Amino acid sequence: MTEPIAEALAAPIPTTDPRVVRAIELIWREAELLDRKAYESWNALYTDDGFYVIPIDPEAERFDDILNMVYDDARMRRMRVARMTEGHAIAAVDAARTVRTVSRFVPESVSESMSGDEVVVRSAQILVAYKRERHDLWAADLVHRIRLSADSPAGDQIVQKIVRLVDSGSAVPAAGFLL
Repeated sequence: MTEPIAEALAAPIPTTDPRVVRAIELIWREAELLDRKAYESWNALYTDDGFYVIPIDPEAERFDDILNMVYDDARMRRMRVARMTEGHAIAAVDAARTVRTVSRFVPESVSESMSGDEVVVRSAQILVAYKRERHDLWAADLVHRIRLSADSPAGDQIVQKIVRLVDSGSAVPAAGFLL
């Protein structure tokens, strides 16, 4: 996860690149949907082969063969959304209210593929959760891989979201919300 200094000083991809702007706008839309608990709309932002990952190991690059807090493909995201919206799970009944800020966008790559351009963007997220008269702070580094639609920005989707909590190695309380 740490990069050599020469790599870090290489000419960056500008955040003004229209493809990067579209990716950042999708990341902000995702944050808004999560804070509004619009989980079904949030899930629709993902590609069918997309993953939502919260690794325990902050240095992990592969997630399919290690223990993660969350490693959701389409099926697991649907199940998680059902638990959050059906009212039978404690996470749904006693869910926290959240406000998150996503910033410090660093475009990592822009590539062209047969299914559309893909943009990888690193960012920082600060989330404040309020539950039972208590505020909790959640901080994370995010990596989004976004597939841009050739037709319109409304068709842009998330291929992968990695949430690297700054305290992932410590005991993390039950959230009752999605990161």
